[in-house]
Amino acid sequence: MIGRLNHVAIAVPDLAAATAQYKDTLGAEVSPPLPQPEHGVTVVFVHLPNTKIELLEPLGEGSPIASFLQRSPAGGIHHLCYEVADILQARDRLKAAGARVLGNGEPKIGAHGKPVLFLHPKDFNGALVELEQA
Repeated sequence: MIGRLNHVAIAVPDLAAATAQYKDTLGAEVSPPLPQPEHGVTVVFVHLPNTKIELLEPLGEGSPIASFLQRSPAGGIHHLCYEVADILQARDRLKAAGARVLGNGEPKIGAHGKPVLFLHPKDFNGALVELEQA
């Protein structure tokens, strides 16, 4: 059901500093910051030959990334994103298997302009999983 790894998301306390680290120190191609108010984050994508790294900074006090950074002030891996061909079919299959979909269970539009869902980390070995329709 899942396809390729789309990205690994890293929560960061300072998006500009993290962007500079990937761009200047590691020599990576980095996208401009993209505010995602419906998700409470600003994101930057680090483009790699085989996948992407998504750097996440809180956007507003209600951001889920703000609470993550309270627990891990230096930042850290936040989630893994896998592609799926049909997000509604994937959601229904996962729910039937007992997996918990976060939020109201309906996809939201993600930073790539495609529908996304998040799955409860307790159902996936402690890892928050994002599904993105490819």
